[in-house]
Amino acid sequence: MENAAQLLEDSLLVIWNDRNAERRLQAMQNVYATNIHFYESDHGAAIVGYQQINGVISNLQAKWPKEFQFQITRPASANHQVQHVAWNLGIPGQAPAASGMDVAIIEDWKIKSLHLFLDAPKP
Repeated sequence: MENAAQLLEDSLLVIWNDRNAERRLQAMQNVYATNIHFYESDHGAAIVGYQQINGVISNLQAKWPKEFQFQITRPASANHQVQHVAWNLGIPGQAPAASGMDVAIIEDWKIKSLHLFLDAPKP
């Protein structure tokens, strides 16, 4: 893979933006390690594997307006096996409903662990 940082962009734009669960599962095979660990917060246990992450995405998408999308605010960057990408979530062209950053640990050209950092809500 020429641009390792592309993995995180694909995680958001190809997987998390797709509302089709079967397509997401297929895309996960190209982006995530089989036993990927997703850490939604520092307070909860890891969400492990394609099926569990796919369930989280489906549950969240069911709560969001259909127009909600992740948009990358700066290109993803990589430093050896660590990548990060900043993003907004919401209806394109409107103020974002959420923003944050994802940090990933890469192993064998796949995301082995994914860590979510939400920005504090703006007043």
